[in-house]
Amino acid sequence: MTRNETTILNFLEENGFDIFTRRQLMDSTILDADNFNRGFRGLGQKAYIMMIEKGKYRLNRFTDENVIGCFMAPDGGIAYWSALNAYGLTEQFPNKIFIQNSKRRGEHSVFGIGATFHFVTVKPEKLVGYKTLGYGNHRFFMTDVEKTIVDCFDLPQYAGGYYEIIKAFNRAKLSARKMVVYCKAIDNIAVTKRIAYLVELLGKPDMDFFIDYAKNVRNEKYSPFNSSLPSKGPYLRRWRLILNMGKQEIMKIANPID
Repeated sequence: MTRNETTILNFLEENGFDIFTRRQLMDSTILDADNFNRGFRGLGQKAYIMMIEKGKYRLNRFTDENVIGCFMAPDGGIAYWSALNAYGLTEQFPNKIFIQNSKRRGEHSVFGIGATFHFVTVKPEKLVGYKTLGYGNHRFFMTDVEKTIVDCFDLPQYAGGYYEIIKAFNRAKLSARKMVVYCKAIDNIAVTKRIAYLVELLGKPDMDFFIDYAKNVRNEKYSPFNSSLPSKGPYLRRWRLILNMGKQEIMKIANPID
C-alpha cells in the first residue's frame, strides 16, 4: 500500500468514516489534490473503498443497507413496507428498501449490497415524523410508527397492499395526536376517513382526538375503502366511504388465525 493510500485509509479509520463523499474526504485529508487523487484511485482499484454512486463511497466492509439508502437520499428516510417490517408490524419481508424523499425516484442497486433501493418521491411537506437511529457516521432516519401507518394508507402500493396495512394497523400502538399531525401533513382526506373507519371497526383505544379531527375534515365525496378495488359496495354515510371490503373480511385480516 502506498503512503498516499495509507494516509487516506488511516484518516477514515481514525474518524470512523465508513461512508463518505469524495469531496468530504478530499477537503478533510492532509494530502494535496494530486496525492489525494492517486491515493484515492489506488484504494478503489484495490477495493478498500467501494463506490455507492458517483461521488459517494463506503469502506468495503460497510454494508448497512439502511445507512447507505439514507446516504443516497439525505432529506428522507426508511419508510413504507421497510418500516412496517422494522417495527415488527408485518411478517412479510420486502425484497427492497423503501426510502421516502423529495428528489429521487425509481430503483437503484449498489454493487456489493444485496438489497435494491426503491426511492419514493413525495412533496417536501410530507417529510415529517422521522426518528434518528444509529450513531455518528452510521446514523439513518426512519418514519415513526404513526407516520409509517399514515404513509402506507397514502401509498399502499409501497406497503404490500391493504392486507398488510390492515394487519399492521391493528397491531400498532398509536398516538391519536401524532396521527392527526401526520394526516394533516399528507393532506389526503380519503386516507383520514379510511383510518377513522378502521379505528371504530377494530376498537382502537384512546383515539377520540383523532376521531374528532376526522369528523371535522371529512368531505361529502364518497371514497372507496380499498383504493385498489372497484368502487362497488354499501355506502357508509358516517365516513363517506364505499365499503368495497366486507367488515368480516377486514376483521379476519386484522386478526389472522396463526
